[in-house]
Amino acid sequence: METTTVFLVLVLLTVISFFMGRKRSHAVVSGRGGARALHSLPKHYGYMAALWALLPSVLVLVLWLVFEHGILAHLVVSQLPSSVGQMSASEQGLYFNQIVSFASGGTDASQLDPAQVIAADHYRALVASSRTVKALLVFLVALLGAALALRRIRPTLRARNHVEGILKWILFACSFLAVLTTLGIVLSVLFEAIRFFHAISITDFLFGLEWSPQMAIRADQVAASGSFGFVPLLVGTLLISAVAIVIAVPVGLMSAIYLSEYASRGFRSVTKPVLEILAGVPTVVYGFFAALTVAPFIRSLGETLGLHVASESALAAGLVMGIMIIPFVMSLSDDIINAVPDTLREASLGMGATMNETIRKVLLPAALPGIVGGILLAVSRAIGETMIVVMAAGLSAKLTINPLEAVTTITVQIVTLLVGDQEFDNPKTLAAFALGLVLFFVTLMLNVIALYVVRKYREQYE
Repeated sequence: METTTVFLVLVLLTVISFFMGRKRSHAVVSGRGGARALHSLPKHYGYMAALWALLPSVLVLVLWLVFEHGILAHLVVSQLPSSVGQMSASEQGLYFNQIVSFASGGTDASQLDPAQVIAADHYRALVASSRTVKALLVFLVALLGAALALRRIRPTLRARNHVEGILKWILFACSFLAVLTTLGIVLSVLFEAIRFFHAISITDFLFGLEWSPQMAIRADQVAASGSFGFVPLLVGTLLISAVAIVIAVPVGLMSAIYLSEYASRGFRSVTKPVLEILAGVPTVVYGFFAALTVAPFIRSLGETLGLHVASESALAAGLVMGIMIIPFVMSLSDDIINAVPDTLREASLGMGATMNETIRKVLLPAALPGIVGGILLAVSRAIGETMIVVMAAGLSAKLTINPLEAVTTITVQIVTLLVGDQEFDNPKTLAAFALGLVLFFVTLMLNVIALYVVRKYREQYE
């Protein structure tokens, strides 16, 4: 039985366990005053039975899926000729993958040796047996868990406390998993970045003014020695992001103020969803718009004014990126402003303040934490954008603060370094992880600054 089918049947058993638990709770108090004699509501007894049926069986299913492939591989490889055991680990892996591919119908038998064909038949039999045992074991654990839960149901059982305790541990496990995932991402980037810094000095990377990662991979190749100065990429990233923020923050915030405080309900119900559609447009579409419309327009306008504008410029990418992140600032700011209690508005207006004064001195300061959060989200989106920069700003790593010049960003270079067949043992490829690590710390510093601003101004209203 396929894993998807097993899971669907497991969900059905869980639902049945819920109804049986609720029915059982009514049965144990029949003739004793009904549901009032129960410590908890009947649904809590149903939830308890459902959780007892679901959680242990899901744990068994996950463990089975984690260890199934390794166990099957060991059983198959152990039946192969001794010559296979003398292969290296990578060669054994390739040999076994050919067996699996043939067993699943992806490889022709003419490409395999007789031992692999026999092993493929053995693998098919093992997979069929594994699926049968997996389904039976999961269903048995689910039924056993539901039966134990139903047997425990009695009027004095604190089912609500029991269910809430289980859910609390589930929430804790999810939070802990999120923390571990974040830690794993950081450590994986950190370890590879350390390998890069063993080859390239960290001072040359952080303070170098030239970025040219091309270098020879083999001794017989002729290539540049490679320059890994990070500063041009950082300046380009901040330049494009600054242009985007200058466009998005005023427009988004003013739009939020108008929709929240001045617009009619009908106009708001139509305008806000239309503006939020911009958030769902793929970034490659924005990139086409920037490359085919905005960049040529800026260049022609610059020539009219006597300015030299590159065909790919930071200004073009920043303008389009600002349009892209307007919905983030607008939507979040609008929700936060609407969340400000009406009593603050009414008190300000009742004291004789105008609507303009109320917005500037009451609503915006009270909504500042949420507004800063929305702006921070927009900044993070701008820093992490790639497609618009590739299509509108180019790949040239120039150290300039002139928005009319072509620049590049950290994320674009990360993608460039990792495109194609790359070996993860040379500085050119490992530089992508160093860039990712520094980008992580830049984003972290933005969060720290935002928290500082929020706490400083929030204290005035507590």
